[in-house]
Amino acid sequence: MDIQLFIPCYIDQLYPQTGFNTIKILEKAGCNVHYNPQQTCCGQPAFNSGYWKETAQLAEKFLQDFNSDMPILSPSGSCSSFIIHHYHKVLADRPDLLQRHAKMKGQIYELSDFLVNVLKVVDLGAKFPHKVTFHDSCSALREYGIKDEPRLLLSHVEGLELIEMEESETCCGFGGTFAVKNNAISSAMAEKKVQNAIATNADYVISTEASCLMNINGYCVKNKLSLKGMHLADILASGY
Repeated sequence: MDIQLFIPCYIDQLYPQTGFNTIKILEKAGCNVHYNPQQTCCGQPAFNSGYWKETAQLAEKFLQDFNSDMPILSPSGSCSSFIIHHYHKVLADRPDLLQRHAKMKGQIYELSDFLVNVLKVVDLGAKFPHKVTFHDSCSALREYGIKDEPRLLLSHVEGLELIEMEESETCCGFGGTFAVKNNAISSAMAEKKVQNAIATNADYVISTEASCLMNINGYCVKNKLSLKGMHLADILASGY
């Protein structure tokens, strides 16, 4: 199957290996991956900060960089759901782009959703002999709508033991620019999330969202904790 790959800007800049691992996974699942190097941010940070004019420019660019002829995959439920559910707000005065968006949004998928529900692939032959716990991202869970899919994929990773933490669905405190504008509140939320993860005796916190993991890892590094956050794609690409 031919697919287009959309890599969020923060993965491109801070976690490029997660992007490469996403390609590795998709190719193993039988996909022919197309990547447009002209792509950039989906516009979510600008939108959440109130810069809707700038967001509209990024939305227009996204609609130009990708097409609706094949699925668009991303290792982020947050960015995927933003494109699907919010572009129409900033493109309200552009009927041409609204029409293009309406045709395209049904082709946009988060990685685990596409693997499980479209390709029907749940076992990629990954090996990761560690105890892990899982953090449900707010956007991925509540807006995009994934919960069972990443857990199903993890259940087929050889040697991996998944231990659910308390309040796995509670926000980690990132929230995009929220973590910058409300640093003290964000840090307290990250502390609670990390405490719940440590209580499981897990070695790693797994999530579908690199942005959440950036916040969790930042807290762990600052406080010299051994717990580490890893993206689901990095786990699924392990051991082969």
